[in-house]
Amino acid sequence: MPKKLRVLVLSNMYPGPQQATFGIFVKNQVDALRSKGVEVDVVAVNDPSMAKPRVIKKYSLWVMKTMAALLLKGRKYDVVHAHYIFPTGMLARLFKKLFKAKLVVTSHGGDIERMAKKNEKTREYTKQILQESDEVIAVGHKLYEQILNEYHVPESKLTLLNMGVNREIFKPVDKEAAKKQLKMDSDRKAIVFIGNLIKEKGILELLTAYKAIKASDPSVSLYLIGNEKKTEFKAELLATIKEQGIQDVTIRPAVSQPEAAQYMSAADVFVLPSHLEGFGLVALEAMSCGTPVVGSRVGGLEYLLEGGYGELVEPKSPDSLKEGLKKVLEDNELAETYIKAGSKRAEEFDQEKVISTLIQLYERRGDL
Repeated sequence: MPKKLRVLVLSNMYPGPQQATFGIFVKNQVDALRSKGVEVDVVAVNDPSMAKPRVIKKYSLWVMKTMAALLLKGRKYDVVHAHYIFPTGMLARLFKKLFKAKLVVTSHGGDIERMAKKNEKTREYTKQILQESDEVIAVGHKLYEQILNEYHVPESKLTLLNMGVNREIFKPVDKEAAKKQLKMDSDRKAIVFIGNLIKEKGILELLTAYKAIKASDPSVSLYLIGNEKKTEFKAELLATIKEQGIQDVTIRPAVSQPEAAQYMSAADVFVLPSHLEGFGLVALEAMSCGTPVVGSRVGGLEYLLEGGYGELVEPKSPDSLKEGLKKVLEDNELAETYIKAGSKRAEEFDQEKVISTLIQLYERRGDL
C-alpha cells in the first residue's frame, strides 16, 4: 500500500470565526486535497483585520504556531506548501532546511505586485524564496511571466496553475428564482461585485460608472458584497454614495460560497474592476454560474476574459467601465455569447483537474 502523502499548508489568509470567506480559496484547495486522501495540516492567519495592533498580534501568533509545528511535527511532512511568497515562504523554508521537506510556493499576485515592491529587502527575500523552492506555482499568465523573467525561476520548476472553481457550488441557477430567493427586485438589472471592499478593487471607479449608467437607466441596481478590510475605506465608500446621491446601492458583508453563487446567478452582469489581479477566481466563479463578466485588463483577469470570454475594460477608468457595463446590459446577444463562452472557460479550470495536477507537483522528482 503506497504511503499517504503528508502536507503542511502555511497561509497568511484562511477562513476563521471572524470571516468565513477570508482566503476561502486556500481552504477549498485543502478540502479538495483531503478528499483525495492527502493528509493535510494547516497553520494560517485567519483574521482579516489590518488594524495595526491586531496585525502584530495575529502575525506573532501565526509565527509561534508555525514554530510549534516545526519543532513537534516538522519531521513528518513530505511537502510544505506556502500560499503567498513573502512572508509565508520564509517560514516554509525552515521545514526544507531542517527536515528536507519539499518546498512548494504559490504566488497569488499581491506578493509580487505589492509586497515585493515595498522595499529592497522584501524583494530580496522574495527572490531567495523563489530560488530555493522546489516548485513555484503562479495563478496567472502575467504572474508566471514576471516570476520567470524578473526573478529568473527556471521553467522546469515553474507551473501555471490557478486555484480552480468548484462547479458543484458555482453552477447556473434560474435568474428569477435566484433574485426571488435573495429578495432582489426582479424588475431591476443587477450589477454585482463580490470581493474585498478595498480601493484596489476599483470600487470608487465602479460607483462613478454606475452613477452615469443609473442616470440613463433607472432600472439598474448595484450590489457590493465583501470583506471590510479597512474601516476607513468603508467610511469613504459610504460618504461617496451619500454625497453624490447614488441610489439603489446595497452593501453587504462577505457571504458564504453558496450564497455568493446565488448572487452571481441573480446578477445581470458581474463586475471585477480591479487595479491588479493575480488570476481573478471570483470572475471565473461567476462565469461558472452562467453570468456575463466585465473585468479590468489586468494580470490573470485579462487572460481569463480575452478572446470573447468576457468584456475587458481599462483599469482605473470609470468611462471605460461604464461603456463595458452598458454594452453587456443592453446587448442581450453579446451577453449570451459571454455566458456560453464563460461556461466553457469554467470547465477548463474545474477544481478537480487542478487538484490532480497539484498532487502530481507534490509527488514529482522525489521519493514521496
